[in-house]
Amino acid sequence: MFNVFDSLMSKVLLGLAIILIAGFQYLYWFGEGGYQDHLQLTQKIQQQTEINNDLKERNRVLAAEVYDLKNGIEAIEEHARLDLGLIKPRETFIQMSTISTQYKPVYIDPNAQIDLRTNEDDEPETPPATP
Repeated sequence: MFNVFDSLMSKVLLGLAIILIAGFQYLYWFGEGGYQDHLQLTQKIQQQTEINNDLKERNRVLAAEVYDLKNGIEAIEEHARLDLGLIKPRETFIQMSTISTQYKPVYIDPNAQIDLRTNEDDEPETPPATP
């Protein structure tokens, strides 16, 4: 049978080829600009794309609000009512509570001598005796 790898030179070439292939594989998987770096960059691009989409939506909303404030009285009136609490003359302001109906308010007699932190009558505290 014909054996190609009998000579020393063919064994050296085979060893060199194996080392070269192993080196290239190492560079591909772990080297600078290799597979790991590619995965990290892909993940960063995805995150930045999501951030950019959120910012684009925020900018779109702000641009619409600026347009409304420049061109419409309704937006200015809404801003004055909601953010500044302003009302028109001869209007009555009614504020609706969001507290549930099961809430029981606590009424406190302003003339009572009660310590609200402990719910006991006020008594002068005596400092502890020092040894």
